[in-house]
Amino acid sequence: MPSTSMRAITYDRYGPPEVLRETTVPTPVPGPGEVLVRVRALSVNGGELAMRSGKLLPFSGKRFPKRIGVDLVGEVVEPGTSRFAVGDLVWGGGRRMGTAAEYYAMAADRLDHVPAGLDPAQAASLLAGITAITALRDKAHLMPGERLLIRGATGGVGFVATQLGKAMGAHVTGLASAKNLELARELGADVALDYRDPGVLGKFDVILDTVGRDLDTFQRLLTPRGRMVAIAFDLAHPARTLGYVAANSLRPARWVRAFSGNPKADLLADLSRWVTAGLVRPLVDQAFPLADIADAHRALESGGVRGKIVVEV
Repeated sequence: MPSTSMRAITYDRYGPPEVLRETTVPTPVPGPGEVLVRVRALSVNGGELAMRSGKLLPFSGKRFPKRIGVDLVGEVVEPGTSRFAVGDLVWGGGRRMGTAAEYYAMAADRLDHVPAGLDPAQAASLLAGITAITALRDKAHLMPGERLLIRGATGGVGFVATQLGKAMGAHVTGLASAKNLELARELGADVALDYRDPGVLGKFDVILDTVGRDLDTFQRLLTPRGRMVAIAFDLAHPARTLGYVAANSLRPARWVRAFSGNPKADLLADLSRWVTAGLVRPLVDQAFPLADIADAHRALESGGVRGKIVVEV
């Protein structure tokens, strides 16, 4: 049985990565329908950086201390009445922060078994695949033969989306930094272009935006029946991005939409099938220990990430 207390990452004010600190908090007690997981790894996501820095007020609120971390890979400690057994390696994501800790109690329907052959850090790097599947399959309804443009093709979501788009039969164009163009091609991009100077891009049936800026410019690249899914926002002007998406989400053509992630077990199972088939592979840019999570946030903020930044517990 775990101790009554555990290590966890909290912050008591908004600000730069330095506000994150390791502290001791009570070990969670799983409620009905929850599973207690010993956390082995988690990923670092752009939304968490925005929350920590205070750029999402008033959505993030003013109550402190706050926790960080939204997904996890770990071992089942207390399965409750779920389908899991003690020691199972599982992955999942929640609706509330707090997975940057030694233990986390998560709803059983937000967990699934990790595909065989993945270590915790590799599995954590792939959890962004839930976003990629939702964006390309469920929102954009990407079809074989369609032209797909991915902004940020080698980043934390883009590296999975590039592989997934290719596996779904699309013609994939990836925008990335000059140093990452060869990686974009290795991930499956038919065309890889420097986002700073892409040249004439042509028209696309689907655009996946992981950047959040210049949405109007890229919307003009859509075909008459094209659709764009935006999963990021301009941190300097988040309200501007959200307003633009809202204003264009109901258009009958060339629409732009966003969504709130909902990592349930069925989506995790879908991701597992892509991974097991060898069509989607993990990519860890860097892995940091829990105590150095501030360095992990700095690494993501510095840009140019190849795959996912991961924290190991």
